[in-house]
Amino acid sequence: MKDHSKLTPLYAMGLMSGTSLDGIDIAVIRTDGEDVTWFGPTDTIAYKKDTREKVRATLGGIGDTLSAEKSLTEAHIVAVRNFLNKSQFPLNDINLIGFHGHTILHSPNNSKTWQIGDAKLMAKELATVVIADFRSTDVSKGGEGAPLAPVFHRSLARNLEHPICVLNIGGVANLTWINGNEILAFDTGPGNALIDDLVHKHTGCSMDFDGLFARKGKVNRQALQSLLKDPYFKRSAPKSLDRNHFSKVAVQVLASSNFYDSAATLTAFTAEAIENGLRIFPRIPKQILVCGGGRKNQTLMQTLQNKSSIPLRAVEKVGWSGDDMEAQLIAFLAVRSFYGLPISFPTTTGVPSPTTGGSTFHPS
Repeated sequence: MKDHSKLTPLYAMGLMSGTSLDGIDIAVIRTDGEDVTWFGPTDTIAYKKDTREKVRATLGGIGDTLSAEKSLTEAHIVAVRNFLNKSQFPLNDINLIGFHGHTILHSPNNSKTWQIGDAKLMAKELATVVIADFRSTDVSKGGEGAPLAPVFHRSLARNLEHPICVLNIGGVANLTWINGNEILAFDTGPGNALIDDLVHKHTGCSMDFDGLFARKGKVNRQALQSLLKDPYFKRSAPKSLDRNHFSKVAVQVLASSNFYDSAATLTAFTAEAIENGLRIFPRIPKQILVCGGGRKNQTLMQTLQNKSSIPLRAVEKVGWSGDDMEAQLIAFLAVRSFYGLPISFPTTTGVPSPTTGGSTFHPS
C-alpha cells in the first residue's frame, strides 16, 4: 500500500444510481482518498421512464439484463455530458470517474452481488479512466459487500465530537458508528424500498413524499411484529441486505391492511429496525446524522426521534450535502481504489482483513 503522505489529490467524479431508481446522482470532489479538500458541482439527472422500467424489471437478477445494462450505461454517459455542459466543468480536469452502476442482486450468503453497468463502454465514450465494480472483491473474500460508505463517513466526521453515528436511509438503511479511527457498520433492515414499492404500486408515485400517506394510516401491530421476526435481525453484525429481502413477507402480512395503514406499518418497520440496530454499538453516540432520501420523510424522522433520546439531525446541520453524499462516496472510493487503499473492513462488511476493491477501465 502506498504511503498516504505521498498521495496526490485527484479530481474524481462519482456516479450513483440508488435503489429508488429516481435518477443518476453526480458529484465531483478533490481527494487523496483520505481527506476531501474540495466539494465541487453536483446534480441529479432523472431517468427516462423507459430506462427506469427496464432496470426495475431486472431487480432480483431476472429479465433482460443486457438491454437494461445498455440503457442504464447510455443514460449515465448522456447524464455526464449534460452535467459537464451545465456546470462548465472541463472533462479534461477529471482524473477518473467512479461508476457504481445499479444493484439488481445482492446475496452475499451465496457469494453474489451484481451491479449492472458497462464501465468499459463508458471509459471509451468519455475518454476517461473509469473505476467500477466496487463490491465483488469484498464478497469474493467472504465479506458482505456492503455497506461501503463507512470509510467516507469517517473522513467527513473527523472533526466532529465522537462517538458519532451516521444513519443512511436509502432503499436499505445502514448505520455507521465512528469513534476516532474505529468504525462499525451494518445494514439495519429496510429503508425506503418497501415504502417506495407500495406507493408505486398503489399510486404510480415513486415515494411517500414527506410521509404523508403513512401519516394518514394506523400501524398494524400484528403485521409489524411478524416482519420483525425475520431471521436477519438475529444475525450478528456486520451484515447486509438485498433491497427485496422483505418484499414477499411484507405483501403477505399486509394483505388485509388498506394502503394508508400499510404505509404506516412499513414506516414503523423501518424505524423499529433502525432503533434495534442502535443497541448494538459499544457506546451511545453523541448524535445521529441522517442522510439518504429517508431524511426527507418527516413521518419517519419523527417516529425515529420519538423512539430515541439521542439527538437526530439531517446531515445538512453539520454542513454535509445529504442529496449528494452517495455520489461523493463513489468518487471517494474510486480514488481509494486507484491508490490501492482499503474500502471495506472486518468491522464494516465482515471481510477477513482490510480490502481494496474496484476494477479500472481505461479509454483504450
